[in-house]
Amino acid sequence: MWPSMDFSTGQTLLTGALVLVAALWVDKLLGEPTRFHPLVGFGRFANWVEKRCRCLAFLTERQQGILAWCLSVLPPTLLSTWLVTLLAQFSLVGFFLFNTLILYLTIGGKSLIEHANNIYLPLKSADIEEARFQVSMIVSRNTEKMEEKEITSSAIESVLENGNDAVIAPMFWFIVLGVPGAVLFRLANTLDAMWGYKNERYLDFGRFTAKTDDVLGWAPAKITALLYALQGNFSGAIFCWRTQAKECSSPNGGVVMTAGAGALNVTIGGPTYYHGVLHDKKSMGTGRIATWETIPLANQLVSRGSLALSYLWLVTVLVGVS
Repeated sequence: MWPSMDFSTGQTLLTGALVLVAALWVDKLLGEPTRFHPLVGFGRFANWVEKRCRCLAFLTERQQGILAWCLSVLPPTLLSTWLVTLLAQFSLVGFFLFNTLILYLTIGGKSLIEHANNIYLPLKSADIEEARFQVSMIVSRNTEKMEEKEITSSAIESVLENGNDAVIAPMFWFIVLGVPGAVLFRLANTLDAMWGYKNERYLDFGRFTAKTDDVLGWAPAKITALLYALQGNFSGAIFCWRTQAKECSSPNGGVVMTAGAGALNVTIGGPTYYHGVLHDKKSMGTGRIATWETIPLANQLVSRGSLALSYLWLVTVLVGVS
């Protein structure tokens, strides 16, 4: 929840809504920092914490993972809470600028679309080797033998799923809990990408991390799926969401990918290799097999959906405080 302010609740809500719009536009204009990104530093810190926690032999591996998550996520979240509260007592402008900066750093919309375009352009030029290389930068699948269909599907799946994880979900938690909420989600989601694997090393250690990410992403995934559905074949998106999401390994990823594919009237997914092991992934969506022309359309679902959410919240606050 938003901390108590010296200025009025209406000012607080309106400032927060303006922060949401401003941070989204800063991300669209600047993208992620190319140097000294805080999440890179956080990743290094989390690796250091993991090594130290794994040395605690008196704890089970699952307990080590819980401790590592708490030591990695809670201090930055509490620090952001303290800084927001402190700034709120002195300056509305300072509060606005700090919130905008931190929220901008938790959003990765432009970076996501740039990665997708890096796959789209070589596919458009029939450069399959470059497309394989570019898709290897964003997925954990074996890409050496991927053909156009698999590359296209991987790109679209990544856009649709990360449209929630890297854009809508941080925005949602900012609306609910302010900057601390956005920070909490982004760090928890980053740890899930590091420790959330179901392999020998992380099956127990990362279990709490994976479950926490599922819980934090549950509500935003539903909102993201609805935003996707509203931009395309609404009935098809809802049908795919209701009938196909439960077949996906990721409870939240399945929701947004099936709804997004349904909205675009395309089919994605299918069997693929992860770390050398063939996984019988189910197909998602409906209609024709997705082609490289679909990638920009998936990008639009994320871009337009995030803008719609930010402006909808701003209008809601303006109506509420007027």
